[in-house]
Amino acid sequence: MPMKIAIPKERRPYERRVAIVPDTVKKYKSLGYEVAVETGAGGEASFPDELYAAAGASIVADTAVLLRDADIVLKVQRPMSEGEGRNEIGLIKSGAVLIAMLNPYGARGDLDTYARGNITAMSMELMPRITRAQSMDVLSSQSNLAGYKAVLDAAEQFGRAFPMMMTAAGTVPPARVMVMGAGVSGLQAIATARRLGAIVSATDVRPVAREQVESLGATFVMVESEETKQAETSGGYAKEMSEDYKRRQAELIAETIKKQDVVICTALIPGRAAPNLISEEMLKTMKPGSVVVDLAVEQGGNCALSEAGKVVEAYGVKIVGHRNVPSRIPVDASSLYARNLFNYVSL
Repeated sequence: MPMKIAIPKERRPYERRVAIVPDTVKKYKSLGYEVAVETGAGGEASFPDELYAAAGASIVADTAVLLRDADIVLKVQRPMSEGEGRNEIGLIKSGAVLIAMLNPYGARGDLDTYARGNITAMSMELMPRITRAQSMDVLSSQSNLAGYKAVLDAAEQFGRAFPMMMTAAGTVPPARVMVMGAGVSGLQAIATARRLGAIVSATDVRPVAREQVESLGATFVMVESEETKQAETSGGYAKEMSEDYKRRQAELIAETIKKQDVVICTALIPGRAAPNLISEEMLKTMKPGSVVVDLAVEQGGNCALSEAGKVVEAYGVKIVGHRNVPSRIPVDASSLYARNLFNYVSL
């Protein structure tokens, strides 16, 4: 009897991705798995049921029927629990394996629910940042797309062009873009802004980021201190800095931000609230028509006045706080995430 992989439809707000695409259905089938996909699971990501069926998956309309005999359940976001309007966890059979982005820091109560249901839960966000696991690193694959989309969202809200343009009517100066946080999303934001012709600078607490930032043609801005030498965890993520460092960094940013047209905020600390990098006082000093895109808005935000799910305006500055930015590019985000999952399951 082959093991069965089930892929339910994502039901959380702002989620358009899906945990499997037709290409990975074929790969699972080649390994001997039976694959079942819930009706409409890939619709928001432009993968209709017909494509899944043609790849060899069975299409199941009833979620309970889909999950009751599934050995492995693949999802993008954590399943809904009792009290959220639909108890998806309760539909997963005892002994099954659940693999998804389970938000273990923010949804600790679900961990007890998985344990009581005898579900082996694997959270893809906790994938170690080691060479062997690069092909399974969902944070990197999704952050890459978020950094790209953040620049496009900024360009949409910005009332000017990004590149310098020489015209018969005069010269259009290039936009000045600052990226705060030079992780995966930040580096992609730098590259995208540069491709659009902007003058780009970037900041990060980790000195190792300097070489990466400068290799992309951007200027690196940071406070150098003894503390920054230990600013990176063994897993490659930024640590939270001391209050003294935060004060000195804020002073430097305050001077730099006055000259910027666009600021892309990407700074996150795993398991902690996002650090506040742009204060209300800093917003007051920015030029009218400037744009701030806060990719950390769902974890508290890097910008003082950003609001999750909204584009707000304060002191003449537009502050973009879209939720679930990778899901705003659902086709590619689903394809990359599905490959991450396949690489993990096959291993």
